[in-house]
Amino acid sequence: MTQTSDTLLRLQDVSKRFGKKTALDHISLEIAPGRMVGLLGSNGSGKSTLIKLINGLLVPSSGQIFICGQAPGPETKAIVSYLPERTYLPDTVRVKGLLSFFRDFYTDFDAAKAEEMLQKLDIDPSSPLKTLSKGTREKVQLIMVMSRRARVYILDEPIAGVDPAARDYILKTIIQDYSEDASILLSTHLIADVEQLLDDVIFLKDGQIILSSSVEKIRDTRHQSVDSYFREVFSCSQN
Repeated sequence: MTQTSDTLLRLQDVSKRFGKKTALDHISLEIAPGRMVGLLGSNGSGKSTLIKLINGLLVPSSGQIFICGQAPGPETKAIVSYLPERTYLPDTVRVKGLLSFFRDFYTDFDAAKAEEMLQKLDIDPSSPLKTLSKGTREKVQLIMVMSRRARVYILDEPIAGVDPAARDYILKTIIQDYSEDASILLSTHLIADVEQLLDDVIFLKDGQIILSSSVEKIRDTRHQSVDSYFREVFSCSQN
């Protein structure tokens, strides 16, 4: 497979094993610029392992990963903005301290954009993180991640802990002003909530891709939503 100039993310025959357990089994995929891609699968499907491999937190047992033509490493961390499933922010820092940290650490961080989103969600920058609810801390973390001008955004369950009242704004935040030459890989169980944002979907089960398709093709050929098709496919595959 030849690396094309319009490929942001490419995995070629990637496997990951933990002892005798195979978490990912010969995964190959490509993501082009300007795409919002849903990474969908049940618990234990391999989604988190795949995300960690892309972010260089794990090393493949075999196969290759390229982000803008480079293997995961220090260079790719400058172009990948990653939101992990669990909040990693220290409780001792204030929100405005995070703004300073991201501004100093990431040259592509847009502090004005972050401050605007904090204001719209009524989050006081002077608040210590330890005084905020779990859901509010998750909002803060997402705001920081989406305020970077990255090429690839990796979002692991970005709305799982967010109250329904703020969910619509959070989803708008995800797609707001991200560049046409960037793409988003979004892992979630809340398919119905994000389906309207997605261009493509990847169904992952038992460490293998069982479907890679555009959302439009699923709707045109299956005459059903991604959410209902996902439930159908995984219900059948579990029987």
